[in-house]
Amino acid sequence: MDFETFFAKTPATLDEIRTRVAYALERHPLCRNVRFDIVSTPRTRKGGNWTISLQSVAPDALWEASDIVADIQEAYELAA
Repeated sequence: MDFETFFAKTPATLDEIRTRVAYALERHPLCRNVRFDIVSTPRTRKGGNWTISLQSVAPDALWEASDIVADIQEAYELAA
């Protein structure tokens, strides 16, 4: 089994990532009012090339929003 293929991130545009994050946050009752921005970053050793800046998060939603964002960051990379 080719583990690199198994763990490869799916390429997505900024708009696709923004849409996926918005839908994921909207599905969680505590995260429906979270405001965020997606920021393109230089590629890291782990392959990450974007991050999310959470701008308006209620204290009781912080952990849930962070977990949702982390899951999406593990699955997608910014398409060139």
